[in-house]
Amino acid sequence: MDAHSRGGAEEIDPADQWVLNPQTGNYELRLDHSAGQPPSPSPPSAPSAPRAAAPPPQGRRAAREPAREPAREHPRDAGGRQGADRDTGREAAPNTAPKTASGQEQPTGSRRRTAEVPGQRRRRAAEPAAPAGRRGSAQAAAGRRRGKAKEKKGRTKKVLVWTGGVTAFALLATGGVAYYLYQRLDGNLSTIDVAGAGGGSGFKKDQAINILVIGTDKRTGDGNSGYGDKNSPGHADTTILLHVSKDRTNATALSIPRDLITDIPKCDVKLEDGTEKTVPAESGVRFNTSLGQLDRNPGCTMATVHEMTGIPVDHFMMVDFNAVKTLSTAVGGVEVCVEQAVKDKKSGLDLPQGKSVIQGEQALAFVRTRQAFGNKSDLSRIQTQQQFMGSMFRQMKSSETLTSPSKLLDLADAATKALTVDAGIGSVKKLQELGMEVAKVDPKNITFATVPVLDNPAERIKATVVLDEAKAEPLFNIIKNDISLSEVEQQEKDAKNAAKAAQAALLKGPRAQPSDVRVDVYNGSGVRGGAQSTINWLQNSAGVLKSTNKANAPADLAKTTLEFAPNQADQARALADLMGLPATALKQGTADAGEREPMTLTLGKDFRGAGVPLTGPAKAPEGAVAADKQVCAK
Repeated sequence: MDAHSRGGAEEIDPADQWVLNPQTGNYELRLDHSAGQPPSPSPPSAPSAPRAAAPPPQGRRAAREPAREPAREHPRDAGGRQGADRDTGREAAPNTAPKTASGQEQPTGSRRRTAEVPGQRRRRAAEPAAPAGRRGSAQAAAGRRRGKAKEKKGRTKKVLVWTGGVTAFALLATGGVAYYLYQRLDGNLSTIDVAGAGGGSGFKKDQAINILVIGTDKRTGDGNSGYGDKNSPGHADTTILLHVSKDRTNATALSIPRDLITDIPKCDVKLEDGTEKTVPAESGVRFNTSLGQLDRNPGCTMATVHEMTGIPVDHFMMVDFNAVKTLSTAVGGVEVCVEQAVKDKKSGLDLPQGKSVIQGEQALAFVRTRQAFGNKSDLSRIQTQQQFMGSMFRQMKSSETLTSPSKLLDLADAATKALTVDAGIGSVKKLQELGMEVAKVDPKNITFATVPVLDNPAERIKATVVLDEAKAEPLFNIIKNDISLSEVEQQEKDAKNAAKAAQAALLKGPRAQPSDVRVDVYNGSGVRGGAQSTINWLQNSAGVLKSTNKANAPADLAKTTLEFAPNQADQARALADLMGLPATALKQGTADAGEREPMTLTLGKDFRGAGVPLTGPAKAPEGAVAADKQVCAK
């Protein structure tokens, strides 16, 4: 240790050093390189490992050096040593100037320097001499006894020191690394302020969450310009509305076809130069033009989904081609399955029959191909994309990924670089909170579905689709009402069995045609517009044209009821079938009704939306697949 390491060393040459005095075992300050520093009187030392006794000093050195006593025997060690340095365990320097080699006193400055010698480790003084003939054996025995104890104590101390030191370092390093990673990952994110678009008001941990995941076909990133249309601002090429239930037990991933003909509402956007622009509304255009075209941003896509489905959208996450390549690589590959070997020249997909683990370019080719599967349409491509995403989600939650720090870091780095999000979740901390909420859902309870559509009747060559409102409206209502699709099949079976048993007596008999059913609808559900939405569904989807909205009921009801006369039983049975009314909802009167007299349907608090059966969730849409199931692309 040199003089720079000590405070108050202004008069000490930087070349001066602390050196070990072999005679005393202590470190002392050497001030002059040409002449050695005289040894200082050694203070009583702490116990140390046994060592051979040093030969007795001779000559003048012997006269100057006081005899040592074992430190453990020092009468002042037990408490409050007089003149002792309590921190170092050293005796304070006596109030006399130290001598030079010739016996003369040193200057005052040198005296001050000598007093600054740092504290030494305590050393055990040499043992008293043993009687002749037994000295060697006694020392050896004592050395063995003390040596074992010292060795054990030394090992324990060393372990504690290392453990404490490493733990402290780890804590500091973790804090530093965590801060560094947050800064790095935050810097990866791109954000767009779409406040107010789509009704997004952020997410709450005790509420359902709706996130719009947008895959744009913008050709950004290494190697992507060769896919064609490299200068395009991008479209909403793949769009999924992810609904996470309030209790986090289930989720629904609803795919929206890019070629769906719909209306795009006007939306306000902020351009890259900071100016604001209002993009006018358009009717009867492809859904994918809700992004990129006419300077539309993801807020416009959120607004389009909200208007089309009635489901408020809280946030968006947008990714490009690179996301598929980097994320699939970060998790070590994604397992997919094909029924037949595939070699699609257009997308570059080349897979053998059966299961394969793909990443990078092959993963992108898998989700982009239209020619390899199904009817070679966008609807078939949606099914392969859902298979890919379900498999990747399972891989992300696998122990192989979650227990690998390097994979998790690669995944976080790749994800944040690929993501563009709204300002409401535009930080790693907020994304982490959101991710923790989504991660609570078991993959087996995540269901992939597609918005029900029909071929566009206005086209001779079918290139686009339109909404199948009769099937879409009940599905949208299921999501709005936070009903799980993952349990629909089992609930549907249970509901059918219960309904069959209950209706065996009451509902046994003929059914009228829907066009012959007459019914007045009252709203006692507490749901605003419940009666009118039910009338719309009955008339437009169920064929019950003789239905009338009678507005609000005199009071809200806990359960929906259908009151009818004995001669209206066939109509009641038909309406019960259409609406999924349980037998307990049917209330038969005693007197027959007139020929044109309607039945009375009063919606109760068990009403969950037009077209949603009261006996259980609506029928699962065709093609709905749970995320935990491996399905081979056909």
